[in-house]
Amino acid sequence: MTPLIAPHMLALRPYEPGKPEEEVRRELGLESIVKLASNENAFGATPRVTEALASGHWNPHRYPDPRTYDLRSALGVHHGIDRDEIILGNGSNEVIDFLYRVCVSGDDHSVFGRPSFSCYQIGAIAEQLPHTAVPLRDRVHWDVGALIDAVAPATRLLFVANPNNPTGGYIGESELRRLLTEVPEEVLVVVDEAYVEFADADDFTPATELRGLRERLMVLRTFSKAYGLAGVRVGYGIGPRELVADLNRLRAPFNVNTIAQRLALVALEDQAHLERTVRATIEQRESLRAALSERGLEVAPSQANFLLVALPRPGREVFQALLHEGVIVRPMNPPLEDSIRVTVGLPEENARFLKAFDRVLEGPA
Repeated sequence: MTPLIAPHMLALRPYEPGKPEEEVRRELGLESIVKLASNENAFGATPRVTEALASGHWNPHRYPDPRTYDLRSALGVHHGIDRDEIILGNGSNEVIDFLYRVCVSGDDHSVFGRPSFSCYQIGAIAEQLPHTAVPLRDRVHWDVGALIDAVAPATRLLFVANPNNPTGGYIGESELRRLLTEVPEEVLVVVDEAYVEFADADDFTPATELRGLRERLMVLRTFSKAYGLAGVRVGYGIGPRELVADLNRLRAPFNVNTIAQRLALVALEDQAHLERTVRATIEQRESLRAALSERGLEVAPSQANFLLVALPRPGREVFQALLHEGVIVRPMNPPLEDSIRVTVGLPEENARFLKAFDRVLEGPA
């Protein structure tokens, strides 16, 4: 019988999400669980989100606004741009899919870092697209020169996560300017800023402030991280209106549901809550980093809401042992198989992780 699955898809390793709490309860029979695996905002969304959910004014029998007019308008005001320069997605992951499916074909080529967000590679493989994964320096830090050198005549897409997932590294303003000006103009540079709100380095500048440096630039943002709306799935891209119009050729008309649109709008309006939770997360990030460093572990410097920790034992082994302690972290794939990624949690969650971590590391190898 002829195989149903396209041969190139058999080589595709699916995205590995953080292990759900419910799954750990089923498998291990544990009730008290701390999840530090998916880089969610441990402090949660603004209380206005709960109030909006309780209002009941949803009319679920009606389709969502297919043009996401109110949310795009509010985001336009927030960023000081026109709403037609914004495309909404079911998470920013969906916008990555749009870019791969609309902007490239045939023998085109894409460039991204390694290790970085796995969906860049997934998109390339799914589209049967030649691609180059550029190694990070010391597995942690971006090498802008190497990214530029990897661009070939056929390159049409270049992805860079800033700050980077899963390392927490970032590209400072001078190097970001270099990237945006030296990459050939025919390439669409995609700067994924999913963790931008947590970046506090003196030389960090969002790509949204450098849009004047090149025409072909798409900046990705999300409500899943700092805004605390991971469960409702809203992300967006900011780019030239002509590109946004072309991406909308593919976008499903109701890809962002009614509740998601409304809750994102509510969260966007409460910038004070966002600032408080970001500040608290950064404080906990530095406290957790110091605690891990005091244990003699190598912790990558992070501008996100997580820490990458190198271990004396295989990362998946430590991940499995922590599961039995009721703590979920994220194991890493090559070239970071000796590491785990730990989301910054509430103070009590971080304390529980450290206690469990000590027990695991002191146990038999």
